[in-house]
Amino acid sequence: MCVDVAKHFNTEIISADSRQFYKELAIGTAKPTDLEMDGVPHHFIDSHSITENFNVNDFEIAALKTLNLLFKQHDIVILTGGSGLFIDILCNGFDEGIPTSDKNIRQKIEALYNKYGIEILQEKLKQLDPKFYQEIDLNNYKRLERAIEICLLTGKPNSELRQGIKQKRPFNILKIGLERDRAELFNRINQRVDLMMDAGLLDEVKSVANYKNHNALKTVGYTELFNFLAGELSLEEAQEKIKVNSRRYAKRQIAWFTKSGDYNWFNPNDKNAIVTFIKNQIKKT
Repeated sequence: MCVDVAKHFNTEIISADSRQFYKELAIGTAKPTDLEMDGVPHHFIDSHSITENFNVNDFEIAALKTLNLLFKQHDIVILTGGSGLFIDILCNGFDEGIPTSDKNIRQKIEALYNKYGIEILQEKLKQLDPKFYQEIDLNNYKRLERAIEICLLTGKPNSELRQGIKQKRPFNILKIGLERDRAELFNRINQRVDLMMDAGLLDEVKSVANYKNHNALKTVGYTELFNFLAGELSLEEAQEKIKVNSRRYAKRQIAWFTKSGDYNWFNPNDKNAIVTFIKNQIKKT
């Protein structure tokens, strides 16, 4: 859908998917192929290597620079992707009430993860900040790590510190969400996992096994197959867990975007309605 809309407005796309940045990750990230991009320039797809550290702070800086250049050529630029934190940071900036990171604390959190797995971080956050525990994507290692780090840094729950202070951006923002019937969505997720496995997801996971402790690989689709390679799950069990965890992730994505309250929702097949909506909003500005 984003490609169709971009072609209509003769513009370009910025990806805010926190794993599609990496050249080595394609199948497990559902990265768009050249055919799917259909000649539309995409930024932050294959822009970095898994060996590099590229976090949300880096993305904010780089994406703002890219937007500054693109707006010299286009009236509209499309941002797409499912990483709510990356989208939020680019649109609103960092909440100034949230402290910066602490390397020592982060290393201790990573050590816990490496020894006991993601479940220990989920339980830790539940103890420190039960409110944010209900909101966060519990399979997103980076968000768990950051939430725990903030609690330990400040002695206060992350949810209490988030003041909702937005930074002013030099462009207008129009947010559009795509929604499907829940049963249809889950069926598509299950089918996509099967297609990923058929396309060679296991081989891709094996090829990046040396980097399994990288944040980008502590996510759905990779964690389960690393567990298979470690002999902790059968391949069938790992594949089923990917489906279950992908459905849970989708639910939390929907909850994240719905909670913001400023998204305009459309069926992903209704391009004309989306284009008309954008045009009407532009006329009002």
